[in-house]
Amino acid sequence: MAISKNFPLMILLMLMISSFVMPLVKKNAVVKGLSIGTMSTAAGLSMMTMVYVLKKGSFFYRIGHWDAPWGIEFYIGPMEAAVSVLFTWVAGLILWYSLYSIEKEIALDKLRFYYLLVNVLIGALLGIVYSNDIFNCFVFVEISTLASCGIVVIKDKKENIKAALKYLILSCLGSGLFLMGIAFLYSITGNLNMTFIYKEIMKVQDVYPNVILISVVLFTVGLGVKSAMFPLHTWLPDAHSSAPSVSSALLSSLVLKGFVILLIKILFRALGFTLVKELPILDMILILGSLGMIMGSIFAILQKEIKRMIAYSSVAQIGYIFFGIGLASELGVAVAVYHIFGHAVTKALLFLSVGAMIEMTGKKKIEELKGIGKEMPITLGLFAIGALSMVGIPILPGFISKWNLALASIGAGKPMMIAVILISSILNALYYFPVVIHGFFGEENLKERIYKSKQKPVKEMLPVICLSIAMLFVGLASEPLIQLFSQGLK
Repeated sequence: MAISKNFPLMILLMLMISSFVMPLVKKNAVVKGLSIGTMSTAAGLSMMTMVYVLKKGSFFYRIGHWDAPWGIEFYIGPMEAAVSVLFTWVAGLILWYSLYSIEKEIALDKLRFYYLLVNVLIGALLGIVYSNDIFNCFVFVEISTLASCGIVVIKDKKENIKAALKYLILSCLGSGLFLMGIAFLYSITGNLNMTFIYKEIMKVQDVYPNVILISVVLFTVGLGVKSAMFPLHTWLPDAHSSAPSVSSALLSSLVLKGFVILLIKILFRALGFTLVKELPILDMILILGSLGMIMGSIFAILQKEIKRMIAYSSVAQIGYIFFGIGLASELGVAVAVYHIFGHAVTKALLFLSVGAMIEMTGKKKIEELKGIGKEMPITLGLFAIGALSMVGIPILPGFISKWNLALASIGAGKPMMIAVILISSILNALYYFPVVIHGFFGEENLKERIYKSKQKPVKEMLPVICLSIAMLFVGLASEPLIQLFSQGLK
């Protein structure tokens, strides 16, 4: 067996084992080094796994002595390998940024526990991505949920505790529905392995159509809660806006996406395109995705605090992903996966740049950040690049997603859905552009502001600059990426 086939398991073991070493380490600097070191190694192994998949093709990896369907199995295809690269590299850049800022938001005695939670969280998300066993995915979902709540509540303030409890309660509801979906699917297939579920479902789809529909609804609603599908998003604004900026970046850019990837795997791999296309649930996903695109942006426009505005923007952007899934075409789903990539790097960029603004000025309200472009030109410039992508300016990932979703809508025989994309883009501009314009321009905004007086050192902003470069790469490499994801869905 090629050694590259072992890398996914090695990544998981390394992240999980290293996390439980951290509480034993007394020096915070060593804990930081351990966290960034393991995440960087995981990113390198993910890249090598990606190269192996591109050269040799997809592969199954047996864990233990039992073959599937009895034993636990990983499936690493183009989509899984690419998502692994995304999660580890973005997490690595976010952790790099945290080296300079985390002490300003979290008590020193909690740093070791925080980095433990981050390593466990990324490990669990990768477990969701890799696993070909649906119950194993459920276990990783639960681990990631608890770790996510932990990185929200660790700030130990009233609003954080309230937000984390709300998140935990709704996530438990989502987990329960997801587990019920597994039970229904197991009752008619006798399998938990996705490959074997697909084989069995082809035999019984005409015998148990209602059971299949019920299980799909349960999966969609359960994972919809966890991924903030509108109107199941109510936990997200509080959790993302009150959490430390590093946590907000992780939650919005990566955690939400892990659950969407799992839904895509269940719908289009365990059940298959042919069967899922016949189910009415996809029309509902399309409608809810469209509503999320519009309503998330409307809620964002109404916000006075900048982190809450960006949090509601995530609701809108998750709407684009579900919009692509709801189109039920190969292009639509491939673009949904592509938007996961574009949104991950862009939203991490936005949350970290805003976190820098809040850290240096102490101001959280949008109105108070007028003229910030003179005091922090590099930071607001990076924010502006991310904002342009969210609005949909050409060559940037946001534009590529919207353009291809429009093409997918036409291909799916639903050209009227292009109007939803256009309206959402206009609404995006209404809340992102004023921040940039008032930050850089207006004599009354810039008066008495001192040039670069609050700008963080360039070395501390390097991770954010790297995210902006990654965002440009995702935009420029859109065609091969979409082709890769389309291949990965087969």
